[in-house]
Amino acid sequence: MKCAICRKGELRPGKATVMLEREGLTLVVKGVPARVCENCGEEYVDEAETSRLLASAEEAVRAGVKVDVRDYVAA
Repeated sequence: MKCAICRKGELRPGKATVMLEREGLTLVVKGVPARVCENCGEEYVDEAETSRLLASAEEAVRAGVKVDVRDYVAA
């Protein structure tokens, strides 16, 4: 599959660092499984992983967390 951004590179399995901001929370998750463009480095996280990340952010907001840096843990 070609990259939607540069339209030149192929997407390969890799890892991404994702930063989410919501209601005063900044959540950084490192090591998220993603497809990464071999040309420009653009990262694509699939829908299932995105849903998990958003759920984690929602839990952190409810807990009153302001800043958190986490390593990704597979379900």
